[in-house]
Formats: sequence, C-alpha cells, structure tokens
Amino acid sequence: MDYVIAFLTGGAICGISQLVMDKTKLMPGRVMVILVCLGAVLGAMGVYQPFADWAKAGATVPLIGFGNTLFQGMKKAIDEHGFLGIFEGGFTSCAVGVSAALVFGYIGSWIFKPKTKV
Repeated sequence: MDYVIAFLTGGAICGISQLVMDKTKLMPGRVMVILVCLGAVLGAMGVYQPFADWAKAGATVPLIGFGNTLFQGMKKAIDEHGFLGIFEGGFTSCAVGVSAALVFGYIGSWIFKPKTKV
C-alpha cells in the first residue's frame, strides 16, 4: 500500500504543478522555485514532515520535498552553529542528492549522446 500512496501523492503533486504551468503564464522555472519555497515554508510551519512521513517518496522526491529538505538542514545547522548555519545547512542536507544527480546525469550523457537543439 505504501507504493500506491507514494505513486498517487507524487502524481498529484506533479499533476497540480503541470496544471499551474498550463493554466497560468508562469514559466516552468518559476513554478519550480515556487515548489521549493512552498516546501520550505510548509516545513517551517511543521506541516510537511508529517505529510512526508505518510506519503514517503511521493512527497520527498518532488521539488516540494527538496524545499523541505533544505529547510530541515538549515534548521539543524542553525541549532548547531548559529547564524552561519543559514549558509551551510542547505548544502549539507542536499549534497548527496545533488551530487547523485550530477553524476548520473553525466553518465547518462555518455550513454545517450545528447545534442544541442538549434
């Protein structure tokens, strides 16, 4: 049942994001920034973590989950290091995910030989 909940939750988040892009004049980059900021705000309000615990990967994989991860890392770093935690917390909490995206993207470019659109 966890897989079904994760699939439906992640699909709903992505579907709502797609509707926002289709029905408004917001560019995809702005929608992505809104999702990250929304995840951070909901995390700060204490709403997102219980939702993520219930929905598992359906809530942590989309960009809104990335915003929550950034907030959680900053909160922990601020508690440990004070004001400087604002600058290091987000990087520390997301380093593995961002590094994996870079490495797998690079490997994917070897396999699929991407070309620039003209």
